[in-house]
Amino acid sequence: MPPRFLLPVLALAVFFVGASEFMLSAMLAPLARAFAVSPARAAWLVSSYALTYALAAPVFGYLSDRMDRRRWLLASLLLLAADHLALTLAPNFGVALGLRMLGGLASAALIPTAFALVADAIPARRQSAAMGAVMAGMTFGIVAGPVLAGVLAQGLGWRAPFWAMAAGCVLTFGVACAAVSSSPRAFPVPNPGAFRWLGQGELVRLLLAKGLWNGAAVAGFLLAGEVLRLRHGLDVAGVGLSVSVFGGGLLLGNLGIGALRRRLSGDEAALMVALWLLLLAMGMFMAAPLPLPAGLACLILWGCALGVAAPASTALLARHSGPDKGQVLAISESLNNAVLLIALPMAAAQWEASGASGALPVLGLPLVAALGMMWVRGRRANRGENEGGR
Repeated sequence: MPPRFLLPVLALAVFFVGASEFMLSAMLAPLARAFAVSPARAAWLVSSYALTYALAAPVFGYLSDRMDRRRWLLASLLLLAADHLALTLAPNFGVALGLRMLGGLASAALIPTAFALVADAIPARRQSAAMGAVMAGMTFGIVAGPVLAGVLAQGLGWRAPFWAMAAGCVLTFGVACAAVSSSPRAFPVPNPGAFRWLGQGELVRLLLAKGLWNGAAVAGFLLAGEVLRLRHGLDVAGVGLSVSVFGGGLLLGNLGIGALRRRLSGDEAALMVALWLLLLAMGMFMAAPLPLPAGLACLILWGCALGVAAPASTALLARHSGPDKGQVLAISESLNNAVLLIALPMAAAQWEASGASGALPVLGLPLVAALGMMWVRGRRANRGENEGGR
């Protein structure tokens, strides 16, 4: 499984997951017209996908630890392609909603499998950089998906983006068949010790911390566009262009994690620095009535910090979860979405009541809690090293 081929293929695979989830943000109006529903109801095509993803990821992560990951990856790509193609044939909104849930299942199988394949193939010292390279594919999908979908839908109709997604998944399937080799599992069938990682307090603490900071950071970003619109009187196009700088920051973080990890001598240090920068950027953006250039600079820093923290923490989780890495990484995805689903409506309610500064405690407290967990984890690790050296 040569990494020079594996990483680009996995980055391409997760690109379609990122694009699939976020491309509908540019298509709610044409989809609402196509299925004769309101745009608000059409937004359930996004919510149903995300909810199914969150619920199914732990199950599929568990299975990916007990099956050939290559077959699991290939099957999920074909399922994602079939879902996009079938959605263009949906006779009504109810069927379309069900098909988007099927797409959530495919993505829930693909993401933990892709990152577990990275952990299987790449040495521990290089895993965070490799995770960042693969995550850059998803980031590019998140950024480019809405743009490509809008252009295709405008010129060729609402079905065109889904046709393009299906074709891309099939093409990636063909490339993956040649580039990804089989990886036999250590546990071919489920066993009574499958959840033994729950007894590892440090791993559970890391897992909970990632859910808190990742969910809060994404929830805050989903409110950022509206904050900019009200502060600076931007139109829809202006908001779209402004928040796109966040994606640029994400890419910088994803691609720079390897160099930062080397400079700071480890993933733990890189993660802690990224979390402090994330808290600083979110706090300044939400609390201070900054001029537009300063607000955009905060968004870039916000994205860059998140782009560093995500691969660093994913590499740590994979390293400490051993043969259960697929299951642990999948549960991590579910926790991210669970915190997002809780934090977003609470932050939105506080924002409506008292402005962006009112939403800051809702978004900041999970980050502070995550930093506390990481600090405790670091203290215990240092204490163990000191005791071991005596």
